[in-house]
Amino acid sequence: MSALQHAVTAHADTDTPLEYQNPHESVKITGFWIFMATDMLLFGCLFATYLVLRTHTDGGPTAHHLFDIPGFTAETFILLTSSFTGGLSTLAMRLGKRKQVMAWLTLTILLGLAFIGLEVQEFAADVAIGATMQRSAFLSAFFTLVGTHGSHVSIGIVWMVLTLIQIARRGLNQKTARKLFIVNLYWHFLDVVWVFIFTIVYLSGVVM
Repeated sequence: MSALQHAVTAHADTDTPLEYQNPHESVKITGFWIFMATDMLLFGCLFATYLVLRTHTDGGPTAHHLFDIPGFTAETFILLTSSFTGGLSTLAMRLGKRKQVMAWLTLTILLGLAFIGLEVQEFAADVAIGATMQRSAFLSAFFTLVGTHGSHVSIGIVWMVLTLIQIARRGLNQKTARKLFIVNLYWHFLDVVWVFIFTIVYLSGVVM
């Protein structure tokens, strides 16, 4: 075995995940963790605002009247499933299986689109009966919180599509591995935020 082949083999056998093998790419992952911390502050403020305003309906529709249990349950199931498939794409990347990465990432994108489709239908149904942002402080807080999460999901879908294209063209390397890892990290974060929305907004809304 030549010295070059030995170096390649040693590099391939390393226990360090592919996305962390390049210090430059590793620093970018650390930077993204910092970005997510600031996003947590954003959502924290939106949740606090909603909790203060959720009873300020001004005689308009309340959460109990608006929220459709089968609808938000389906949204939750779809989004949590997409987090699982996204995790499987990361696992496939760690195993060096490009086709599996692309398959799982494609499925994650489709599930994300299904989630957005259901959310758009929910918002359209609310608006159709006059439950708009302008109707009450409760609705303003609701649409702002859930809509901000939905916009994040939409950005995540576009991001995953671009990552999928890069993996298809360039294969799995340290750079594309870092991009895949970060977009899945972002996606998992959005799932955690949705669990709080599901609990604080929807479940408490239909109970109260």
